[in-house]
Amino acid sequence: MRIEYAKNFIKDFKRCPDNIKNNFKLRLEIFIQDKNYPLLNNHQLLGELKKYRSINITGDWRAIFEDINNGEVAYFVAIGTHSQLYI
Repeated sequence: MRIEYAKNFIKDFKRCPDNIKNNFKLRLEIFIQDKNYPLLNNHQLLGELKKYRSINITGDWRAIFEDINNGEVAYFVAIGTHSQLYI
């Protein structure tokens, strides 16, 4: 699996608090080993975001990604709190 990041994701990630950056890096290591590990709560989104999936970074922070080429690429498009992402 290859990990790629949208420009908006990179911009938002740079603005994240340090603890969120660290938590994302830890969760990403888990994701690479087993993207369905229960701690991640990897799930399909609904409605306008139905082509995306979400993983938990902390209790309130999420990272949104798209599976491309049958899961060969995880393309991260957004990171933020639940209320920032799901308006």
